[in-house]
Amino acid sequence: MVLIGICVSVFLYQGNLPQETAELFAFQYGAVPAIVFGQASLPEEAVVALPATLTLITSMFLHGGWMHLLGNMLYLWIFGNNIEDAMGHAKFVVFYILSGILAALSHALTDPSSQIPMVGASGAISAVLGAYLLLFPRAHVLVFLPAIGMTRVAAGIVLGMWFITQLISGGMSAGATGGGVAFFAHIGGFIAGMALIGLFKRKDVRFFSPSRSTWSE
Repeated sequence: MVLIGICVSVFLYQGNLPQETAELFAFQYGAVPAIVFGQASLPEEAVVALPATLTLITSMFLHGGWMHLLGNMLYLWIFGNNIEDAMGHAKFVVFYILSGILAALSHALTDPSSQIPMVGASGAISAVLGAYLLLFPRAHVLVFLPAIGMTRVAAGIVLGMWFITQLISGGMSAGATGGGVAFFAHIGGFIAGMALIGLFKRKDVRFFSPSRSTWSE
């Protein structure tokens, strides 16, 4: 996937920057709520100043560490191919970016005055998961369960439990200060993916209908 290649390339580039330059890079290209909403501005030493709204896009291609990157890319690799096939390459890119923007805004709106940059593809990938839930809930994915080991579980169960976890974690993190996981970006992205999939999927790709155990448009 091209998106995976871009994320990995940007991460490697950022990883080779001096620490102070890397931190400034995150401020310039990450989505800082206070900057997006015009309540703050970039540090004076920032050489490149993008329009704040564009950082809602550029932030999707930055990551805070190897585990952050690898976790996101694994989810994108597992679930992204089927969603891309259901839309076509061009539509998938538009879906991914639009959903990522909505996810970033979902996070930013929880604390518009925050000056902590949000980085990562999690919001856009959450949209892929939301779309997958509606199209392929009975597809089986390989997961690790502590008491069982590696086993295959229906995607609907895996993604449903994942979303419930995000809701609980988001509720617990509400009002917290400092950096951390942007749970509301995950929640917003997941909902955006479910809302937008009907507009982006090919007409011959049908939604799963549990009442009839068939798919419908």
